[in-house]
Amino acid sequence: YAEHDGKPFFADLVDFITRGPAMLLVVEGPEDTYKVVRTMMGATNPRDAAPGTIRGDLGILFTENLVHGSDAPESAAREIKLFFPGLS
Repeated sequence: YAEHDGKPFFADLVDFITRGPAMLLVVEGPEDTYKVVRTMMGATNPRDAAPGTIRGDLGILFTENLVHGSDAPESAAREIKLFFPGLS
């Protein structure tokens, strides 16, 4: 989340994402697969997320985002390298 460094919520975000275990995965598919996954996740703010989405059904607090997905192939490549350095 380096893109959020310096923003008012950054310290709370780091505290939240590092306080417990995480489950990480890479979803592979056609070039726009990330769009499908992000639709399933729902809007970032759970109060705006549609029912039937992960955030819409399970999210409560905007500051405690329970799911993350890359927003573009370039950010996916960067994040995959960070968490799965041996995966290409």
